[in-house]
Amino acid sequence: MAESKDNSQKADESLGQGQSVERAMPLEEQGSGLRVIEIGGGLLPAAPTSLADTGIAPDVLLNLALKFAYATPYFDTETTAHQMRLPFSLVADLLEQLRSEKLIEVLGGAGPFTYRFRITDLGRERAEWVMAISGYLGPAPVSVQDYATMTERQMSQLPEVTPAHVAAAVSGLVLPEQTVELAGLAVCSGRSLFLFGPPGNGKTTLGRMLHQALRGNLWIPYCLGVENQIIRVFDRHCHTDSPGDLPHEAQLKYDQRWVRVRRPMIVVGGELTLDDLDLIYDSARRYYEAPLHMKANGGIFLLDDFGCQRTSPTALLNRWIIPLEQQIDYLTLATGQQILVPFRNMLIVSTNLDVNSIMAPALLRRMGYRLSLDNPSPQRYAVIFQRYAARCGLEVSAGLLEWLLARYRAEKRPLRACEPRDLVERARDICRFRGWRAELTQDILLLAWKGYFGADAPEDP
Repeated sequence: MAESKDNSQKADESLGQGQSVERAMPLEEQGSGLRVIEIGGGLLPAAPTSLADTGIAPDVLLNLALKFAYATPYFDTETTAHQMRLPFSLVADLLEQLRSEKLIEVLGGAGPFTYRFRITDLGRERAEWVMAISGYLGPAPVSVQDYATMTERQMSQLPEVTPAHVAAAVSGLVLPEQTVELAGLAVCSGRSLFLFGPPGNGKTTLGRMLHQALRGNLWIPYCLGVENQIIRVFDRHCHTDSPGDLPHEAQLKYDQRWVRVRRPMIVVGGELTLDDLDLIYDSARRYYEAPLHMKANGGIFLLDDFGCQRTSPTALLNRWIIPLEQQIDYLTLATGQQILVPFRNMLIVSTNLDVNSIMAPALLRRMGYRLSLDNPSPQRYAVIFQRYAARCGLEVSAGLLEWLLARYRAEKRPLRACEPRDLVERARDICRFRGWRAELTQDILLLAWKGYFGADAPEDP
């Protein structure tokens, strides 16, 4: 035992010297079909060594290979392996089976252990039938169980969010210290966050900036397979590739049906409906698209302008009661079959509306944290104005700020945190339009005021 402990300690020390140590995870912890390895302190899905290791029925993989044959007049083993993101040896086995069933035929060699093929008439008939069921052409799918297992394993090992991470993420905002702390608690715990208060005080901006506090990357599958149905998960509109600095041995050993991405940030607004929260069937391509909150797993899902959707606020939050409490979600195929998937994103809800008018207390208490972003005080408004002007290279005199705040008081207009930026930007527009050097004066701000608020500024107080 002592020797084993010493060897383990040496292995851990070698990681700090830039070397990689590979440790296979116990099979009982990995779920059916999934092999996970640890290289350089990070998890990655291991490449399957047999068709059984893929977790997908062989017929599904054969049908996918046949569809690639149908879509390409001439193809070879290497190209098909790249398209399916499967090891060369497994694809060679699939193509050999298709050949034995006379669905494809060999044209000749294309290199070492590589052959050129073309589809036969029998294969074309079979492929047309398969394409009618699912038109998906892309990387081979991953099983739902493997996706759930990998998601849970990764979530447990992601870097923790620290107060320093949160402070750096929201440094562009001028917020009370307690507001930053509460937002940080929500991100650190992964619990949901409910942002409310008057418009223009940075709720959406805060929600977006909190994403920068998240550390680490995730492996997600290109798609999931449920029998003969495909659910696309990886979406270039929602996910950003993050290949990073994977060791060379990791590049050779990982399962290429998975892609490494930055932790996602997905924002939706008034366009969201209940239908968007379930699997979306593309009738033209004949496969499913994962809902946005599923694509946000491991990251942040921001529901902006809550209460302005066509679906009632109560119905939307009722949809998330089980996911929020149990960290799982049930999705339904067109056939009525339900599948269980992880719900491991941080839900942020933002609204300008009165909280009590759009949410029942029973729903409100299920939100992890609640945070009110009220109108700024005159002192905080002044800091926001000075900071934004300085970012634009403009000087602000104390007298100019006193004059501007007096105008707010004269109109009995509430201060908004977004208005310093908006007024400064309109002042810059004025200077640019007139061909002047950019500066802030009372005359320029008077015109900016009228252009922004749509009314003449009042007399000097």
